[in-house]
Amino acid sequence: MSPRDFVEKAYGQADPRLARYVEQVFAPEDEVLAEIRERSIAAGLPAIQMGVFDLLQVEVLVRAASARKAVEIGTLGGYSGVGILRGLTPDGFLDTCEYDPKHAAVATETFQRHGFAARTQVHVGPALENLPAISVGGPFDVVFIDADKANYPNYLAWAEDNLRIGGMVLADNAFAWGQVLNAIGAPDATPNADAASGKAIHAMNVRLASGGRFRATMLPTAEGLAMGIKIR
Repeated sequence: MSPRDFVEKAYGQADPRLARYVEQVFAPEDEVLAEIRERSIAAGLPAIQMGVFDLLQVEVLVRAASARKAVEIGTLGGYSGVGILRGLTPDGFLDTCEYDPKHAAVATETFQRHGFAARTQVHVGPALENLPAISVGGPFDVVFIDADKANYPNYLAWAEDNLRIGGMVLADNAFAWGQVLNAIGAPDATPNADAASGKAIHAMNVRLASGGRFRATMLPTAEGLAMGIKIR
């Protein structure tokens, strides 16, 4: 294999023409998701929900796993929660943790509006305080992490203990907006005041990749979607 072959098969996809093509063909955001996103922003929630393709990938992965029981850490307005619920089996259930009561109220309305209220429980307050009670319902098939970045290592540790063997963990923003480069002292890193987030997410990535509990990879999204399958 020549060096050119390696270049052509590099990590990720940066061609904007191909990005537009995929958006046209796969149409990742439908009217339901658009309504959730727009209503969340109108309610004053920060516009930090997942990217449309990132969520489609999560839904398809959850479907591929035939997952029935899922835990989401970081609800926001329910955008990602609906994607997860769509991927679960018809009798599937989602426990989702949201720190902010205002966000939780918007998410609760989301699940009610779109027919998922009976299959969802929103746990309000710090996730680390609510997760022990959620553990009673385990082991789980999927854990999705998209909350406060400083606690990513703690959330991964919880997933290690509460996923079934063969269960899947997914963590969004796994590049920490480039701050993982600062965490390893990369010479071309861009300084940022939120260096702590980069260090925490880097620590999670390292543990996921080489901690021995998961077989893991990084999906080449713009923000990084770390994925691991529990093996022991």
